[in-house]
Amino acid sequence: MSNTPVAAAARTTVLLRLRRAVEPRARLSDLAAVVVPLVGFALALKIYSNELLVIYMMVYVVMTQGINLTYGFTGYLPFGYFGFFGAGAYVGSLAILDLHIPAVLGVLAGGIGGLVFGSLLVPLFRLRGAYFAIGTLAAGLALLSVVSDPSLTGITNGPYGLNLASVYSSGQTYVSAVVLVGIALVAVYITRNSRFGLSLRAMKQDAYSASMAGVNVVKMRTIAWLVAASLAGGAGAIYAWATTVFYPSAVFDPTISVLAIVFAIFGGVESLWGPTIGAILLYAIYAIIGVSNPQYFELIYGLIVVILVLFAPTGLVGLAKAAMSRFAKNEVTIGG
Repeated sequence: MSNTPVAAAARTTVLLRLRRAVEPRARLSDLAAVVVPLVGFALALKIYSNELLVIYMMVYVVMTQGINLTYGFTGYLPFGYFGFFGAGAYVGSLAILDLHIPAVLGVLAGGIGGLVFGSLLVPLFRLRGAYFAIGTLAAGLALLSVVSDPSLTGITNGPYGLNLASVYSSGQTYVSAVVLVGIALVAVYITRNSRFGLSLRAMKQDAYSASMAGVNVVKMRTIAWLVAASLAGGAGAIYAWATTVFYPSAVFDPTISVLAIVFAIFGGVESLWGPTIGAILLYAIYAIIGVSNPQYFELIYGLIVVILVLFAPTGLVGLAKAAMSRFAKNEVTIGG
């Protein structure tokens, strides 16, 4: 390969063209990451008849995209993310049962429930790293204790759970889940392709430098947090509606956070495709193995986490991008 100034200029020109091509291609890929899952879920029942399993899979797609907003774009890992899920399940269900609103509006109420609980936890952003994760976990468990308190049976039905069998509607529940997936994907799409997303990425790298550059760190971080909380609340309401009968321990379960986090990291956070792929693949494994043989499922998940940490910290999408980058560099080298 020649090292003359002309050859160097040619290589620079090629690299600039590649960089200019990246943004349109990235936007096109992100757009496909919104459209393809929506079309797939809309048509899924024509291929696979287990409606409840597909709804649960969509619930986890929404949850992983919420984790994507909080961890992928801000670097804050919320172990207590299940608290928003449970808050949405209860607020949505109680709104349906006590206020007699349509079940579809109960999903919206669930999102508001997650938003309210998320607003209460905003001060936890004063904490960092493991302290933040533990703080959110404690908050979620505290809300579980409140909801399941026998003295609140007249309000939340205490430890006896709720029953939505009277308002269950197979078609409406499924369509609502598809719509919520669309809302979650569009939210992440806007985040990735806007100045808001750039600000979040800058904050994740160095919050102090970002603030010195004029980024309102507190405001941006809070917006991402509340959007993620609302998505989890809506997902909880969908889960409650689809399950019909549930208990506090089912919706305020730390395992929900663990699964969502593992799904998101497995696929690759800070992307659109990653969390969706992670949720679909790993929840399918859970449905096949985890229900009948939970011990093997836990072993598989443990191995996945170890492999991710050691060999693929950026997830499947990160591995794909690395492979494409190497291919592009080889093409440039050959062309030079």
